[in-house]
Amino acid sequence: MTRKVIITAAITGSIHTPTMSPYLPITPEEIAGQAVEAARAGAAAVHIHARNPENGMPSPDLNLFREIIEKIRSEVDVIICITTGGGAGMTVDQRAAPVQEFMPELASFNMGSINFALFPVITRYTEWKYDWEKPFLEASKANIFQNTFADLEKICGIMRDNGTKPELEIYDVGHLYNAKFLLSQGFLDPPLFLQFVMGILGGIQPTFYDLLHLKETADRLFGENQYQWSAFGAGRMEFPICTVAALMGGNCRVGMEDNLYLGEGELARSNAELVEKMVRIIREFSLVPATPNEAREILKIGR
Repeated sequence: MTRKVIITAAITGSIHTPTMSPYLPITPEEIAGQAVEAARAGAAAVHIHARNPENGMPSPDLNLFREIIEKIRSEVDVIICITTGGGAGMTVDQRAAPVQEFMPELASFNMGSINFALFPVITRYTEWKYDWEKPFLEASKANIFQNTFADLEKICGIMRDNGTKPELEIYDVGHLYNAKFLLSQGFLDPPLFLQFVMGILGGIQPTFYDLLHLKETADRLFGENQYQWSAFGAGRMEFPICTVAALMGGNCRVGMEDNLYLGEGELARSNAELVEKMVRIIREFSLVPATPNEAREILKIGR
């Protein structure tokens, strides 16, 4: 029986800035529109952040999320995965508010604090479209992406209260042990859904050796058949890591949150282009993209 692979499209995120690509979706219409196109291209889930439509800065504004979510839900049946990572400077309450407001089927949930560094990319640009971009990236040199155990327990409760399945964002091996602790204390419910986030400066890097290490550690901690997993590599390692993850029995995530390029030197014009490329790759290995309903079954999501 042909194995189904869940492809998630991370539409805009809070890492890349408007200067980096003219195709990065910023307004609610652009974000929702690209999510719909990505779903039609083969994504079973779309991962959603909101941005200020005036300047592209990451935003916790629930009205922006509402506009995005309502448009997506009105056009396609796709799993909506809302961020609780938010953007730099947002409080835990701001980050978790969309889960309480919209009760999504899935939401990202970061499994620990890390140095989340974006500042090295500054040297690639001499001019900026908006004044906030360069200081925003520079500030990451001194910032910590906070996810304390108190924060983790709080978000676990919010997820459970709203019937939302956590997508556990694993930026490093220690985050797997954090997830194991939360599971042992009854804050998380099995089966878990792990998302291996590889390539952020401050976290594990996107090598095949490190992907294997994450998978083997998860197997030891949770049991090979007790969790589902997905992976991606930031930047140029997006498609190599996604391909190997799919071949290893996992799922994958592509999208302009993580990577702006379709190929070397070629900016992706949409998230749908990135999804279409991933679909072509997995089909070459006789794998098939899961539909949203098939993904719900795989992840044990149900209302």
